[in-house]
Amino acid sequence: MNAGRPGVSGTGPWPGTDVLEAQSTVVGDLVDVSSDVQGLPFTVLLPDRGPWADRTGRAAALLTEVPAELGPHGWKLADRPGRDLTRAQALVREDLDALAVAAHGYVGPLVVPVAGPMTLAAQLYLARGDRVLSDPGAVREVAQSLAVGVGEHVAALRRAVPGAEVTVLLHEPLLAQVVAGVLPTFSGYAALRAVPGPLAAERVATVAQGVRAAGAAGVAVHGGSAWAAVPAVRAAGVDGLALAVEGLDERGWERVAEAVEGGLRLWAELPPQGSSQCAGPDVVGQADVLTRPWRSVGLPVTGLRDVVLLAGEAPGRVTPDDARAALAGLVRAGRIVAERAEA
Repeated sequence: MNAGRPGVSGTGPWPGTDVLEAQSTVVGDLVDVSSDVQGLPFTVLLPDRGPWADRTGRAAALLTEVPAELGPHGWKLADRPGRDLTRAQALVREDLDALAVAAHGYVGPLVVPVAGPMTLAAQLYLARGDRVLSDPGAVREVAQSLAVGVGEHVAALRRAVPGAEVTVLLHEPLLAQVVAGVLPTFSGYAALRAVPGPLAAERVATVAQGVRAAGAAGVAVHGGSAWAAVPAVRAAGVDGLALAVEGLDERGWERVAEAVEGGLRLWAELPPQGSSQCAGPDVVGQADVLTRPWRSVGLPVTGLRDVVLLAGEAPGRVTPDDARAALAGLVRAGRIVAERAEA
């Protein structure tokens, strides 16, 4: 992706069940932006279609030679592929076909959000046991399988949209909890053993290397809202650090600054815009969530040109029109960030 302009993208989830309409909206709206902002279209996830289409179900569908199925508490590893996995894989193919139509002839960046290996290991359960995270061997197997599966998915995306410059956005909202050892066991009466930061980084690096080998131009890791994930993200050798930046304290921003100064591109997930009957959407306030602490921590304002803004997931039920309006608002916030980068 070209540096020099703030980017605008999304984390994947989109309301509704019509994937062609959703993907066409995202591609069309993010291609058609002003020259001072770079739109980065992303592949959509439509969780309203059920657990086969949410982030965990999508990742389960991409695993190779590690079958999974739906159990009473969510996705778990299985002895053999079944109907749940077949349905999830069919949705992957449907979404790929929709992207090929929506992005026909498109040349430019394409962001592909997918669950990262440590968060996936925390959300999947063993076939007969606790979370996958409780078994180091199973964690390694899941990471290796995800590396191959997402790599194959990236190759398929590049065949569907030959002009796409793919960046994979690995979602790791549980990474900090995994490293801290605070995730509860299945019973809830104890916590799972902490995974050392360097080992967690190694598992993330396994997936990053796999997708790069398949032709991905870059890899960013979304650490959720916890700055404690930053060291592991940096150690994974990826290209970008994504965080939900609202509420980050001074110490958190210091870690962000260290990562940016170390060469990582910041992908800043911003909260939805506030609004009032008199003033309407607070575009300036949304931009302030990024630019004020960026300046206060001593980062150069010119570096704002390289930040990617991510649309955060709105609380509660939203419609496709709501999601489209939020994305348009983020583009406007991106223009303000671009202006402040010149100050």
